[in-house]
Parts: sequence; structure tokens; C-alpha cells
Amino acid sequence: VQLQASGGGLVQAGASLRLSCAASRRTVSNNGMGWFRQAPGKEREFVASISWTGVNTDYADSVKGRFTISRDNAKSTLYLQMNSLKAEDTAVYYCAASISSTGSRTRNLYRYWGQGTQVTVSS
Repeated sequence: VQLQASGGGLVQAGASLRLSCAASRRTVSNNGMGWFRQAPGKEREFVASISWTGVNTDYADSVKGRFTISRDNAKSTLYLQMNSLKAEDTAVYYCAASISSTGSRTRNLYRYWGQGTQVTVSS
């Protein structure tokens, strides 16, 4: 296993969660990374991405201002801090490693994917 996502759970609307994605150093060395999510009956959608250096980040409009993506390259770990959660944030969240040093909104530009972690927000 090269990417392992964790931290999901069942929370009430307005609560916070922090997702983590542990990666092998070889998997994420010099790679941009991202978070995607997939709700039941819907396609997997972009949530956030971050460059290898952590300097450049990008967010879907639906999470901007509520979610923060970050990474600790010394620990080969990616994070997603999710605040002010809403029922519509309910989904399986996946972390992924890009084929380049930058992040992307495009799923096809990610080479490795984690197994996903379930986030359920009750209203």
C-alpha cells in the first residue's frame, strides 16, 4: 500500500475533522498531491490540491474557506483540515499523488490513489 487515508468519521454539521494520508516516501517524492471525494451516486470530484513544496494550493469553490490542505514532507503525510462541515460534505475522501510536482484538478493527472476514508456529516 502506497497511500493510506485515515481520519474520517461521523460528525454533526458544523463540526471539524482532520484527514491524514500517510505515504511511502517513494510515492510522494517531488509529487503534488490532492484530495478528492465521491458521494453515493456521484462522480469523484476534486476537493483540494497542493504542490510538492506546499507553496501552491487550490480548492474547489464548495470547500474554499472551510477546508485547508497541507503536507509534512518530512513525515510523507498529507492533511485535510475540514471545518464547518455540512451534510453535503458527506462522501468517501481519497488522497492521491500527482504525476508532477504540482497539484491538479484533473483526476487523470494523479498516479497513485489511497483507499478512501468515509466522512459522514449529519444535519
